[in-house]
This record gives sequence, structure tokens and C-alpha cells, in this order.
Amino acid sequence: MPHRRFLIPVAAVLVVALGVGLYLFQPWRLLTVRETHEALLVPTSTAQSETSSASAPVAETAKEVAAGEWRSLEHATTGKASLIKLPNNGYSVQFASLDTSDGPDLYVYLSPHASSSPEKTFGQGFTSLGKLKGNRGDQVYEIPAGVDVSAIRSVVIWCQRFSAGFAVAPLEQA
Repeated sequence: MPHRRFLIPVAAVLVVALGVGLYLFQPWRLLTVRETHEALLVPTSTAQSETSSASAPVAETAKEVAAGEWRSLEHATTGKASLIKLPNNGYSVQFASLDTSDGPDLYVYLSPHASSSPEKTFGQGFTSLGKLKGNRGDQVYEIPAGVDVSAIRSVVIWCQRFSAGFAVAPLEQA
């Protein structure tokens, strides 16, 4: 009988701890895939971009002004990130063929820090473009008016819940 009085509260605490742990870490997200297939503003292949620029005036087309491959931080990540100047003088960031792990609370940050910086610096001084739309595929994020794009040095996939970077790509303009 004395063992029962001890086991029931311990079991209750363990069940609550397990529930909280599952909520916070969401380990099943490592096995899930959220695909996004948005139309890219600038095609990734040279042949496609030559064709599209030949059929439209240069002043009226979107133009890639900076680009880089993803550097994995906490999770293996591949694909290309590009800073795109729009015909209306606005800017967007596009991810072509992104492939990373899914995770809880993932956001896209524009960073004033070089992509070679230590991971912890990417959680400081950033501009958030919102939640990551998917962990695989092509996607586009509009940069709000008023953001100084000349200060952007990289784009980061960041897990807010754990203050951890999934990946970073350079976006320094030439």
C-alpha cells in the first residue's frame, strides 16, 4: 500500500513531463514534410532566364541581385536563396529547391551578419519575414518597404522556440 501512494504521484508527474516535452520538442516534425511550390520570381536555370529576359524589356523584369547556397547549422539544408529586385523597386527573397528538416516555430530572418558568422549572432538584429512556408520546395517572401536591403548580408531559417539556426545563406550584393 505505501508503494501505491508513491507510484501514483510519480506516474502523474512523468505523464505531465512527457506531455510537456512532446509539446515543446515536437519530435515527429523531424519526420514530416511540408512542401511549397510557389512560382519563382527569377528562374534558377540560365536558359530560362535568358528566354524570359529576351521576351520582356529589362526594366520590367525581376532581377537577382544576390544569391547563395545554404550552409547547414543545426539541420542539413540544401538549395539556393536569392535576393530579388522587383520592377516596382521593391525586393523579395526566394528559395529555390529548399530541402531542410521540418521543425517547430521556424521563421525566415534577414540578417545583417555574414553567413560565416557564429550561429548565435543570427538571433540578433534581424528582420523577420514570417513563418517558413514549407521545409521543401520553392517559396517567395516579400521584403517589407522600409527595410534597408543594403544592410542584408544573409537569410536565415531560425527556430524561435529553441533560439537555434537551421541554416543560413549569403545575400551580399556585388
